[in-house]
Amino acid sequence: MPNETPVWLITGCSKGLGRALAEHALERGDRVAVTARDPAAVTGLAVRHGDRALALELDVTDPESVKAAVQECERTFGRIDVLVNNAGYGYLAAVEEGEDAAVRALYETNVHGVVTVLKAALPGMRARRTGRVVNISSFGGLAAFAATGYYHATKFALEGLSESLAAELAPLGIAVTIAEPGGLRTDWAGESMRQSPLRLDDYEQTAGKRREATLAVSGRQPGDPSRAAASIAAAVDAKAPPLRLLLGSDALTGARACLDHRRAEIDANEALTTSVDLPAS
Repeated sequence: MPNETPVWLITGCSKGLGRALAEHALERGDRVAVTARDPAAVTGLAVRHGDRALALELDVTDPESVKAAVQECERTFGRIDVLVNNAGYGYLAAVEEGEDAAVRALYETNVHGVVTVLKAALPGMRARRTGRVVNISSFGGLAAFAATGYYHATKFALEGLSESLAAELAPLGIAVTIAEPGGLRTDWAGESMRQSPLRLDDYEQTAGKRREATLAVSGRQPGDPSRAAASIAAAVDAKAPPLRLLLGSDALTGARACLDHRRAEIDANEALTTSVDLPAS
């Protein structure tokens, strides 16, 4: 008989939320392809869980690496039930300070890497007419601030891509959830953060101050990645998974404030907006 235990493939499991998700899924008895650019970073975790865990090399910016990891997961476990696109990182710079090569590399991981993984994993899900896709975005996919404009741009792109993907996959029995964490106590704002070496004086009171504030919060974020992992797993298990899942009270408060501000601005400009319409005949 086929093994009905759910199979996860999670990108970016060396640390942070990706590792917490892998640990949570394994601890509850699921099977997990635990992936990282350096498989040595996840081998120990995989060994502790025997044949329910598979440590794989996966670099989302390398299509051949992605294809090989997906194929090995499907060969070993028979399928992928839950795909989590977690790999990604942040970048600090005022928009004018951003380095072209660094910005392109950011997009390669945070946006194009997600697409590469999706294209490799979705054929199997479509063939079975079932599956769950979780794309890890951010509260920063809903609202934007100085110094993280390029990061926000990648997450805004992921939000739009995921909404379209959800509409396309729903009739095929595949659900998409966009996870939007607030501040989780991971290395996102610490060792994993990258930033432009260029700092222009004119932006020191905006982007400059926010650079420092972002780095200073590392290790003091309110969100627990293990609890976030449990929330994501609960959403995956739901009969009707949410399209969007905010993670953390800071994300919830911020999202509500963002929506209130947008609604107020839309309402304040209603006359200008409707003036565009042709007169009724």
